Amino acid sequence: MKPKSQRLEVVLALEQRREDEALEAMNRAREQWRQQEHQLGELKRYQADYREQMRQGQQGTVSVARLQGWQAFIGQLDQAIQGQEQQARRSAEVFEQAREQWRQAYERKKGMAKHIDACRAEEQRARDLREQKQADEAANRIHARRRF
Repeated sequence: MKPKSQRLEVVLALEQRREDEALEAMNRAREQWRQQEHQLGELKRYQADYREQMRQGQQGTVSVARLQGWQAFIGQLDQAIQGQEQQARRSAEVFEQAREQWRQAYERKKGMAKHIDACRAEEQRARDLREQKQADEAANRIHARRRF
C-alpha cells in the first residue's frame, strides 16, 4: 500500500486544478471589469466633449429646437452613463466574488500541501524509528552471540 502522503497527492493535484480554474475565472472577471470601466470613461469623455461643443455653439443665437435637441441628447448620455456605471459596479462585484473564490481555492491547496508535508514528516519519523529498532535488535543479537 502506498504511503498516505502519496495517496494525498491526487487530492493536491485536484486542489491545484481548482485553484487554476478559479484564477482563470478571476482574470476573466478582472478583464470584464476593466472593459466596463473603460467604456464608462469613454462615455464620460464623449459627454464632456459634447457639452463643450454645445457650450461653444451657444455663443451666438440658438434655436429653441436645437437647444432642446442638445439637452435631450445630454439626457440620453446621462442615462447611458448611469447604466454603464451599474454595469461597472456589477462587474466589480463579480470580480470580487471571483477573487474570493480563488483565495479560498488557494488556501485549500496550501492547506493540503501542508498536510502532505506533515504526513511525509510522520512517515519519515516512522521509518527512522523502524531503522533504529532494527539497528538496536541487530546490535542486541551481536551482543548476545558474543556472550555465549
